[in-house]
Amino acid sequence: MSLDLLVKNARLPDGRAGVDIACRDGRIVAVEPAIEAEAGQVIEAGGKLVCPPFVDPHFHMDATLSLGLPRLNTSGTLLEGIALWGELKPILTHEAVIERALRYCDLAVSQGLLAIRSHVDVCDDRLLAVEALLDVREKVKDYIDLQLVAFPQDGYYRSPTAAANLARALDMGVDVVGGIPHFERTMADGAASLKALCEIAAERGLLVDIHCDETDDPLSRHIEALAYETQRLGLQGRVTGSHLTSMHSMDNYYVSKLIPLIAEAGVHAIANPLINITLQGRHDTYPKRRGQTRVPELRAAGVNVAFGHDCVMDPWYSLGSGDMLEVAHMALHVGQMTSREAMTWCFEAVTTNSARLMHLDGYGLEPGCNADLVVLQAADPIEAIRLKAARLFVVRRGRVIAEGAPRVSALDLPGRPALVDPAAYAPGTRN
Repeated sequence: MSLDLLVKNARLPDGRAGVDIACRDGRIVAVEPAIEAEAGQVIEAGGKLVCPPFVDPHFHMDATLSLGLPRLNTSGTLLEGIALWGELKPILTHEAVIERALRYCDLAVSQGLLAIRSHVDVCDDRLLAVEALLDVREKVKDYIDLQLVAFPQDGYYRSPTAAANLARALDMGVDVVGGIPHFERTMADGAASLKALCEIAAERGLLVDIHCDETDDPLSRHIEALAYETQRLGLQGRVTGSHLTSMHSMDNYYVSKLIPLIAEAGVHAIANPLINITLQGRHDTYPKRRGQTRVPELRAAGVNVAFGHDCVMDPWYSLGSGDMLEVAHMALHVGQMTSREAMTWCFEAVTTNSARLMHLDGYGLEPGCNADLVVLQAADPIEAIRLKAARLFVVRRGRVIAEGAPRVSALDLPGRPALVDPAAYAPGTRN
């Protein structure tokens, strides 16, 4: 058997160790110990963690890397960010959106992030960002799965041309139906927008991803309507509620009813930890709400929960590095998910859970899956999150597309080791 790539002595996220991964013609053809075969390239994993690519199920690529244009968000609030984006939209150019998006995609690949769902604003009548990101999707298709959401940022009903623009965007090839019901003028309009948007998705056979209840208001309960519409239209498994930050502020009795409804409807949930804890609670003094939705409770009810990055250096968030391990790291802390089992699950929330939500074909580390994988400077998922581990190799369809050096420091201390490898300091290890 002649192979394109053979990864030797890998440790997998499920705990299997000493495993080889054989890749040919863009697919994984074998995952087993001690594979003997000729290969065009051999990667010696040395017992390090090998995982499928990281997946970001919630991002805004039309705004990424635009920090400071035309000004900075001085209050740090969600609403000022939306207003600032409204100021930036008229001065966007097709070329600038493409250039920033492609630079972000370069960064994503270096981080082992090979699948992204990006919302794209359709409330600009030019649909300039839509056209630009459709071009980007074509340019990066060989190394990133870019899924686009038609997102009426200013409200499906509140913005007078949003409905027509959303339909145009879908006709142009945008993949997913989006919405923002809590930004409509009334709760009734928000519920009506969900009905209309879900009906569009049902008619067109598309997925749905709604910015849902991204507010500190405990009475913002559009996720309940979204679960209802999902069941009414038979969209189970095809609908996602993103953010859900109002659930952080809801009373426990109502949530005890709400979460089973979400689970019953088969609605996916996305928390965006970095952004949710930054934007929410801005009107609080102390105690100050952090805004991340009820991840452990949703998970316990059987809801598929994923974590998104949401923003990188844009009107809403001035930080970010495209590192989904940073996202998982923050979610773990804010959600107080510190058991070994829960920390391992947080790794799934930026890999397999997100892939399931996006309906990615061929995702995984089993024979027949796409030969897409990442070699990390870590022994297991918990260590990967703890260290935000270096990406040693990033592989797409059996070809190495990014390679990084191990993170090692040299010491000059009497009687102490010459080198420090951060992955060698877990209990039971020796540097």
